[in-house]
Amino acid sequence: HENQKPQPAPNNILPLQDLYVTKEDGLNPRYTFDTFVVGSFNELAHAAAQAVVKNPGRVYNPFFVYGNTGLGKTHLIQAVGNGLKAKNPNLSILYINSEKFTNDIIGAIQTNKIASLKEKYRAHDVFIMDDIQFINGKERTQDELFHLFNSLYEMNKQIIFSSDKHPNLIVGLEDRLRSRFNQGMIVDVNIPQIESRLAILQSKTKHYPEKIPAEVPQYIAETTPGNIRELEGA
Repeated sequence: HENQKPQPAPNNILPLQDLYVTKEDGLNPRYTFDTFVVGSFNELAHAAAQAVVKNPGRVYNPFFVYGNTGLGKTHLIQAVGNGLKAKNPNLSILYINSEKFTNDIIGAIQTNKIASLKEKYRAHDVFIMDDIQFINGKERTQDELFHLFNSLYEMNKQIIFSSDKHPNLIVGLEDRLRSRFNQGMIVDVNIPQIESRLAILQSKTKHYPEKIPAEVPQYIAETTPGNIRELEGA
């Protein structure tokens, strides 16, 4: 019908860009330091992450970030990847979660391509693995990760991990891997205080096309003491 109003584009309804990743390296280009809100709950992790970008493979290696879900760990470790990518576009970077890593290992074993998979992983200059806690109890995955870690480390390639808990508290993790994680920089992120919650909300809402009254983020920050995802959901 000629008089019917055009429907808004999907991106004006829901910011699905948060789900976008670059196929080659698995990085989301929106996860940068510019969009990362820093507060007392994450300032050490943020400073360490920036140090990694300035001197990859030599300052903090491995770089291990842990904390409860929804506190920005994925954003931070991807910001390191994107920062390194911007600094040196020739770097080969891979971001992967532990579940995909395990599935890749299983698939390579079934198709007799484990050697080529190892070669593929070792070719990267920066290796970022999210949610490392999910490899607990998976012996073959841990074995392959151990040997991959050694190869990358010996070549001064940057290794980055995230977890929902300190490596010493991950049940079912081999001691040799735990030892490798502990030889680098381990930092935690905590639940943000109200000032940080408000800053996070203000940072998020400024990207929306709609004008949101100032009292709305203020009210949400005061009444939603949980993690960053819960703030965004509210």
